[in-house]
Amino acid sequence: MTSIKNSVALVTGGSRGLGRALVEELYARGAAKVYATARDPRSVTHPDAVPLALEVTDPASVAAAAARAEDVTVLVNNAGISVGAHSFLDAGLEDVRREFETNFYGPLLVTRAFVPAIERNGGGHLLNVHSVLSWIGIAGSYSATKAALWSQTNSLRLELRDRGIGVTGLHVGYVDTDMAAHVDGPKSAPRDVAALALDGVEAGAYEVLADDISRQVKAGLSGDLAALYPQLSA
Repeated sequence: MTSIKNSVALVTGGSRGLGRALVEELYARGAAKVYATARDPRSVTHPDAVPLALEVTDPASVAAAAARAEDVTVLVNNAGISVGAHSFLDAGLEDVRREFETNFYGPLLVTRAFVPAIERNGGGHLLNVHSVLSWIGIAGSYSATKAALWSQTNSLRLELRDRGIGVTGLHVGYVDTDMAAHVDGPKSAPRDVAALALDGVEAGAYEVLADDISRQVKAGLSGDLAALYPQLSA
């Protein structure tokens, strides 16, 4: 288990949406310092956060951030994109690659860069932000990137266990952020998701299922595919 109190955390994509809510919740739980990263650090407006420039797809940018934030003990891989590449047959391959570069390779680059520091600092925790779409392929390459990140997280959990670093995966449906602004259905409040995620970190949970849809879809993975994909029975 990892205590947030007095920890030093880094949140990728920490300037808005769920990332900003995670920064706020980390401070509310007594974190000593929180680095909030963004492509443009001037977009970080939390009064206590330490703004840090980071482009997760750029190895040089990731290395520079790791050199700047050598005191990190809690790493939150939150940054992600969706560019609407919903059709594997019709979407531009450059869009598919862009989503994978940001949503899969980005967290991998950041994790590789910060694990040595977390280990040197006595261990800590990794929180990866997934999605209910990790488990249901209805959003084209975005779903595929989140499924791949889920698998990456499961592997990292095994690799990092003996290095004193716990790993939690967060799964959630729509969150009331800019990314889901076009959605008319139910959305979770970012602050509620952030609180549940950090509850999981402090409890040492392997996974946090932050809403009913995530719990329902996860439970359905053991059933017939037609239950998850009713289109197959149409």
